[in-house]
Amino acid sequence: MSPRPHYLVLTYPLQGHIAPALRLARRLLAAAPDALVTFSTTEAAHRRMFPAGPDAPDGDDDGRLELLPFSDGTETGYVPSSDHAAFNAYIAAFHAAGARSVGELVDALAARGRPVTRVVYTMLLPWAADVARDRGVPSALYWIQPAAVLAVYYHYFHGHAGVVADHRHDPSFLVRLPGLPPLAVRDFPSFITDSTDPSDFFHSIYTTTRDLFDALDRETPKATIIVNTCKELESSTLAALGAYEVLPIGPVLPAGDEAGLFKQDDAKYIEWLDAKPASSVVYVSFGSLARMAKEQLDELLKGLEGSGRPYLCVVRKDNKAELAEAEARIKNGMVVEWCDQVRVLSHAAVGCFVTHCGWNSAMEAVACGVPMVCVPQMSDQRMNAWLVECEWRVGARAEVGSDGVLRAAEVRRRVEEVMQGDARGAAADWKREVVEALGKGGSSDHNLRAFMECITSDVQ
Repeated sequence: MSPRPHYLVLTYPLQGHIAPALRLARRLLAAAPDALVTFSTTEAAHRRMFPAGPDAPDGDDDGRLELLPFSDGTETGYVPSSDHAAFNAYIAAFHAAGARSVGELVDALAARGRPVTRVVYTMLLPWAADVARDRGVPSALYWIQPAAVLAVYYHYFHGHAGVVADHRHDPSFLVRLPGLPPLAVRDFPSFITDSTDPSDFFHSIYTTTRDLFDALDRETPKATIIVNTCKELESSTLAALGAYEVLPIGPVLPAGDEAGLFKQDDAKYIEWLDAKPASSVVYVSFGSLARMAKEQLDELLKGLEGSGRPYLCVVRKDNKAELAEAEARIKNGMVVEWCDQVRVLSHAAVGCFVTHCGWNSAMEAVACGVPMVCVPQMSDQRMNAWLVECEWRVGARAEVGSDGVLRAAEVRRRVEEVMQGDARGAAADWKREVVEALGKGGSSDHNLRAFMECITSDVQ
């Protein structure tokens, strides 16, 4: 008798990785009533998500979902600092300890009569495929960025690094990669334009990404990659990724309340939104990583107030000191530390999203039909902003000054452009496409079921 399908979903301990991984875990369970899923991130992140106590969850009621951490070799996880050598050392130790710990986890699950039948892992865990292969278990990469970024990285690490390296200091230089339209260097992922130098803080992320593609190339006959996008959003790019078995299954959205590294604010922001006219509110959030300097927070609030529109702004608690000095100027807005972003974006009062353009945020906005003002900073965010502005035409990219600060006048200008222009209509059109893709028989639904049934042919 063959074992029940059992997916081990592994993720790096960042909120932007944890959220789509946990959402995928729940979606796998919903799609196959007989499936088992074990969700695993590092011990430090696990403790933040699921604090110990008599009511601490260890999975779901029927035992189909288990929440089991793995070790990164530390008690506390990475402690942020400005020391790039310490960060690079953490990443190196993480790879060794993570591979060892996950191997022990797979073995322990098998010994319990709950053998893993497929390992699914997110970015920055290139060793996961080797751990699975050593135990005869198939694996799949869960790509939590756009297919366009997957394609850029693929070509960069397969013969096109030179042209990017030669022009990485020329933001306007156009690079032509197979299957992609001409792309300016300014739109490429920052890890291949800024982090190739060993002295860069994020150099270990560059080398980890390189190792990931080496791991994919070792898979036979082809590596399987499920992507948090849908065919309709990136059809031409997906068609050009023939080196891998690529299945777009997204956008992978939350299903009700979800655990995360950040506690939601208990402020009455939904009641506040309920009192506002339809499509009138500017929602602002720069994600889980960005901390705003005082000057940037001042300019942002000045621009939002100057727009004359009501706004809901997420300012994390580590910005509390800067916020306290600026609170006197808040007249039209409400500030919260963290919120249920999909619930906010789904609210009829929200008419625009000012965002760092992380992929989770971009997908949530597209799925909710909300146009965007993009303020990209690092990693894939620049490419995401290019997709939003140039491919889907559901928003505009705001320009920061040479000092890296987004000025109040630019905030006002871009908010008005997005809320008064054609982006709103385009956003509504894309929302319909996404709803169809995710619905029964839609392209993403079909591909998820194909993945779960190990179907590699007749994939949309």
